[in-house]
Amino acid sequence: MKPFAITALAAAALSLSGCGENLGQGPVLHVASGYIEMGATPDRPAAGYFTIKGGPRDVELMAVSSDLAQRVEMHETVKENGIVSMKPLRSAPVPAKGELEFKPGGRHLMIWNINGAAVRAGKLPMIFVFSNNNNERILFDLTIRQAPQRGDSSGAAMDHGAMDMGGAGKAAGEGTADAAKK
Repeated sequence: MKPFAITALAAAALSLSGCGENLGQGPVLHVASGYIEMGATPDRPAAGYFTIKGGPRDVELMAVSSDLAQRVEMHETVKENGIVSMKPLRSAPVPAKGELEFKPGGRHLMIWNINGAAVRAGKLPMIFVFSNNNNERILFDLTIRQAPQRGDSSGAAMDHGAMDMGGAGKAAGEGTADAAKK
């Protein structure tokens, strides 16, 4: 019986050593963390922020969508000639073994009309689509936070309604990848 126990123990140790890694091929592409900050008023879009950890090779984040939101778009905040504006993103690079960060003041998601049940539950299931061979999709629940109160100096919430969105205002579907419609 001892040889069987030693063999079983060795097999268990070998299978556990592969956890977190792609069977010796390096790190696995995944969404590491993220959250959604609701708009200051119901008519304002929410903003989504997250971190993606890269896998064994470079890929592009092509779209983010949710069945429980009317529309989701990727944007980037830019400052040109002293003017802050937003520009739509068609994709964003995820470097191999590196990370892609969507954060306040930089790249972010704009999310319109999140389903009330998702808001009450405090999380929104999201689908992240990548450019690798099979257009890999990763499901990840972003937690939902309420907008900070006026006077909160965190600066995390942006007034998306008052910004120039690089032509993505009312005609957001024109020239941008509207991931929610795909």
